[in-house]
Parts: sequence; structure tokens; C-alpha cells
Amino acid sequence: MKKQLVQYLFILSLLMNVFTYMYFSKKEASTQKKYDNMSLKYKDSLQAISNNAYDADYFSLEMNDRAQNYFGESNLNYQVLIPKIKEALLEFNSDPEGNKYVDQTKTGDQKYIINKIKILNHRWIIADYSNGQLWGEVLLKYFVESDGNITFETMSSYLYPIQLN
Repeated sequence: MKKQLVQYLFILSLLMNVFTYMYFSKKEASTQKKYDNMSLKYKDSLQAISNNAYDADYFSLEMNDRAQNYFGESNLNYQVLIPKIKEALLEFNSDPEGNKYVDQTKTGDQKYIINKIKILNHRWIIADYSNGQLWGEVLLKYFVESDGNITFETMSSYLYPIQLN
């Protein structure tokens, strides 16, 4: 009887070990598969975000080789020129009447100033402006003179209407 009990316990422990081994080996494979799927999903998401960023920067001086070559012919470094252009345009915000290139007149005490600037290429800038209550966008043409001065010309401006909630 003692011999049979030991035999049953041995068989029972053997079965428990086999089932435990199978459980943990399947669990490891399942976990690895789940992580592989998640990793693939994140790689796809990262690729989609990278593509969106590339598409968003398509119209920018930093990504436009032809516009960069335009400045290269003039011996101007576009990387140095970009901050200078932005500073020159933002200097007009200090005017008491507001920035003259937004193509909007001052309303009451609130003047229109440029908030955000994107240099599209060697000739155009798009900018966002507001007076704190109204917002708009303006398309500007800019010129870099031979003496280093930067001049601007308003091409088109749009002031968004007030949205009532």
C-alpha cells in the first residue's frame, strides 16, 4: 500500500510538473507574441507620425533645397537668416498701432500683433496674428536686400469671424 501511494504521488507530481512546464512555456510564447504585436504597432505609429511631420514640414525653408540654393547663390546662410527674418517681422509688434503687416487696423485699445511665423520658402511667410479676441492669418512676401535689410509686403490677410457658442 505504501508502495502504491508513493507511485501515485510520483505520477501526480510528474503530471503537475508537465502541466506547469506547458503553462509557463505557452505563457512565455503568448507574452512574446503580444509584445511583438505591440512593438509592430508602435513602429507603425512612429512611422505614421514621422510621415505626418515630414508632410507638415514640406512647405518650409528648412526642407526646401531649391529655396536654400537660392540663398546659397547670394552667399547667405538660410539657418542664420531664418531667426533674422522672424526677429525683423516681430519688431513691428512693438508699434503702438500694432504690426502693420497684418493688414488690420487697431480696434480700441487692442492692437493686432503677429504670434507665430512659418517661413515657407525663399520668398513667402505665413503668420498667425491676433488682438486677444480676434485671430487671423496673413501671407507675406519678404525680400532680403543686398545690404542685409529685410523688407516685407502683405500679399493677403484673413481675419476669422467671431464664433458664437
